[in-house]
Amino acid sequence: MFGRFLDKFCKGLRILLGVLMGALAVPVAMQVVSRYTGLIPTFLWTEELATFLFIWIVMIGSVVAVWDGTHFDVRITRDAKGPFARLVQDGVVHVAIMVFGALFLFYGIEYAEFGGKQRSVMMRANLMITHISVPIAGGLWLLLSGYRLFETFTAFRSREGTPS
Repeated sequence: MFGRFLDKFCKGLRILLGVLMGALAVPVAMQVVSRYTGLIPTFLWTEELATFLFIWIVMIGSVVAVWDGTHFDVRITRDAKGPFARLVQDGVVHVAIMVFGALFLFYGIEYAEFGGKQRSVMMRANLMITHISVPIAGGLWLLLSGYRLFETFTAFRSREGTPS
């Protein structure tokens, strides 16, 4: 049941990613048109807005990638053949993501507070808008990878009980 909730949550994040990608096209198009045609004046805030949107796209995309199992991992050994070796191999990846998630969450809170004391140059927006994405992503990596680790362990336990 919790897995279904997380799956629906990540589907919502995918929709949000699509909206943000569409929104990113607007300031980037304005930058291109103003730079190469001179039809509209150069707006410096468009670059800041594009950066803010891009940061959120990357952080939300990384959360979806952790859920989908498409977040990159480096294999230093061959793919495991047996169930226990597979558990260890996948478990190490999930635990590593959880460690980095915990680090992003822990240090990201201080980073977000630091951003809350600053304003962007052109738009005068509070920089917590982007800085808060770090602890949010870290917390979600921790949660989603923890759930995937639980699933991996549960699958191992169910295979262990069945005769080969």
